[in-house]
Amino acid sequence: MNGAESLVSTLLRGGVNVSFANPGTSEMHYVAALDKIEGMRCVLCLFEGVATGAADGYARMAEKPAATLLHLGPGLANGIANLHNAKKARSSVVNIVGDHAIHHLKHNAPLTSDIIGLAKPVSAWVKAATTSRTVGQYGAEAIAAAGTPPGQVATLILPADTAWNEDGVVGILPKISAPEQVGDVVIENAARFIGEDNSTLILLGADALKEAPLQTVAKIKAKTGVSVMAEGMNARIQRGAGRLSVDRIPYPVPQALEMLSNFRQVLLVGASEPVGFFAYPHLPSQLTPKGCHIKTLASPEQDCLVALEALADALDANHVQPELQCLDKPQKPQGPITIDTIAATIGALLPENAIVVDESITTGRNFFPYTSGAHPHDWLQNCGGSIGLGLPMAIGAAVACPDRKVICLESDGSGMYCPQALWTQAREGLDITTLIFANRSYNILVGELAGVGAGTPGPTATDMLSLNRPVIDWVGFAKSLGVEATRVEDSHDLCQAFEHAIDVDGPSLVEVVF
Repeated sequence: MNGAESLVSTLLRGGVNVSFANPGTSEMHYVAALDKIEGMRCVLCLFEGVATGAADGYARMAEKPAATLLHLGPGLANGIANLHNAKKARSSVVNIVGDHAIHHLKHNAPLTSDIIGLAKPVSAWVKAATTSRTVGQYGAEAIAAAGTPPGQVATLILPADTAWNEDGVVGILPKISAPEQVGDVVIENAARFIGEDNSTLILLGADALKEAPLQTVAKIKAKTGVSVMAEGMNARIQRGAGRLSVDRIPYPVPQALEMLSNFRQVLLVGASEPVGFFAYPHLPSQLTPKGCHIKTLASPEQDCLVALEALADALDANHVQPELQCLDKPQKPQGPITIDTIAATIGALLPENAIVVDESITTGRNFFPYTSGAHPHDWLQNCGGSIGLGLPMAIGAAVACPDRKVICLESDGSGMYCPQALWTQAREGLDITTLIFANRSYNILVGELAGVGAGTPGPTATDMLSLNRPVIDWVGFAKSLGVEATRVEDSHDLCQAFEHAIDVDGPSLVEVVF
């Protein structure tokens, strides 16, 4: 076999059977190998940011890596923004980047670039194959690196000649280490920490926001009276009826400071010390009050569930009956579309076991209270702040969980970063309902302009923040890419359109104008 065939075989042996791809000339032998070796699902993406964002969403829901396929340095550069988001979400991604044949690099052809230099800031592991015999083993190392707890991006560079030359060898997957366990002393100290002061916050992140850890945290909360919150941006929260209802630290710094002001202690579980998304004049970067004591029970790299179970045991909380969220859906709203009526619509109609992909930006800041009592669901967010992830991430989630409805909550500004994702949704027949919130502006930046002390926007600044010249026709655009779409301008029509979209078996889009 050639090097490309050895890589495909290695990926399949390692459980990587989905590839989100935007190939070019240097990757053609890899593409050909996909015909010769059965078992790889190949999803074509029309932009590399769609491929990398889809791989992020897939990893979050499948709990294993997918592969990408990108074309040389510029292709990688196009995908870096969503690889940054994947890195911040701790998603497992095997990122495959083609390159010129090794002997061709010295000629400095137009697409020659420093791929390793581009890959390093968003990758925990980077290697370039040197011969066809190294391709398979490097591929196996990339799978193991991507799967290292809690997950990370591993980038394998595939020069064209290492793909087409013979003597390929299927790689042997190295042992992937289990998450590190938290020591007994840490558990004992955390138990004393909680017992010393009832003004304690347990701040959750990473895997601590899945159902089993949340059930354990609910027992600790019922036993001790501690408060529980989640980080502001989270890769995956399992929410809804029958689960512990957890609020997030709000994005606006003044709100976050007020919410955290009464806590004298914070215990971190899979979370980092809370800080502002940006710096602002006259506001602190750290969100906890001065003098607040912060202790870590478990880092994201450690086994948060086992640590929480041990803490519950130390606190004698394992047999306590926790207070969990009951099914409590809001009524379907009437009247004009507002942020609150949008939130109520989602909470009222969210189907059971849905996957919510949230890049709603300012529109969605109040979605959590309205959806806490909805049917059980998973909620995915953009952890890296590089906008344009929502539509691609929905692809990956839908590929990972074809039996579940994916609801993508997307702002109109962010949606324009990777709108090609709609074409892939249609091509693959993915069961995704997208709500586009068309306030026709970069509304978040209106607030940021004042927040950083830049003053009231004048005509030039206002024009830079508006999306209404011309108005984006999301319905026409979506239909041109094969996605059923409609536009709504009042709450009654929104409810009807959302109900219909949920019933559609395949991709659909509702443009919500307000």
